[in-house]
Amino acid sequence: MEFRFYAELGDFLAPPRRGRAFEHAVAPHESAKHAIEALGVPHTEVALLLVNGQPAPLETRLRPGDRVAVLPALRRLDPAAPDAAWRFIADAHLGRLARWLRFAGFDTLWHNAWDDAELVAIAAAEGRTVLTRDRALLMRREVVKGACLRDDDPLAQLADVARRFSLPLREAGPSRCLECNAVPVPVAKAEVEAQLLPRTRAAFDAFWRCPGCARVFWHGSHWRRMREAVGAVALD
Repeated sequence: MEFRFYAELGDFLAPPRRGRAFEHAVAPHESAKHAIEALGVPHTEVALLLVNGQPAPLETRLRPGDRVAVLPALRRLDPAAPDAAWRFIADAHLGRLARWLRFAGFDTLWHNAWDDAELVAIAAAEGRTVLTRDRALLMRREVVKGACLRDDDPLAQLADVARRFSLPLREAGPSRCLECNAVPVPVAKAEVEAQLLPRTRAAFDAFWRCPGCARVFWHGSHWRRMREAVGAVALD
C-alpha cells in the first residue's frame, strides 16, 4: 500500500520516508487512523485524508493497492469567530506556553500535577484542544483536538499555536491571570493600595484584581514587555 505524508507531517516520519511516497504493509481491514498512527503521526495532526484521490474519514478501512495521502491543517486566511478550538489545555511541560496564551487572552488550563488520563478527561469534558510535545498523548482515542508542538521555546510554541488555529493575537480579549486563568476585573486603587509597593502606588492609577486568586495587576514594564513580545509573534 502506498502512503504519502505532506508538509510538516514528515517531521514525524523516519527520514527516508519524508517528502516522498513509500510502501507500507497494512493488516487486512486496518483503519487509516491506526495505520497513520503506527507510522508515528497522531490523528490530531491530520486535516485531510485522501484514499485513491478521494476525501475519506480516518475510520476508513484500507485495502491492498490503496493510495493514501495525508495532509496537515492549513492556516485559515479568514479566521472564524472564536470557537472551542480557542480553548486549550496544556500538558505539564508547557507551563510557560500556558502563561503566554493566558496573557494573550486565551482560555488555557494547565496544572503540573495532572497525569495524562486526567488531562484527557478534562479536555473531553470541556471540548478543549490538547497542547503537548508528547505525540503518544495525542494518539489516545479520547483526544479529539490537539497539536503536537515541535519547539522548546515558549514564544515559538505560541507562534505555532497561533498559526495552526489562526489566533487573533493582536485582537484577543483581555489578558487572563497568568497563574489561575481567570479574567481580572477593574478595581479601585483605594481597594488595593495596601498591597502595593510605594513606587507602584505613585506611578499607576489603573488596577485589576483576579477573581480567582486575588492577585493584583497593572500595566507596568513587565506587562509592556510581554505585550511587545506577543505583538512580535503576531507580525510573523
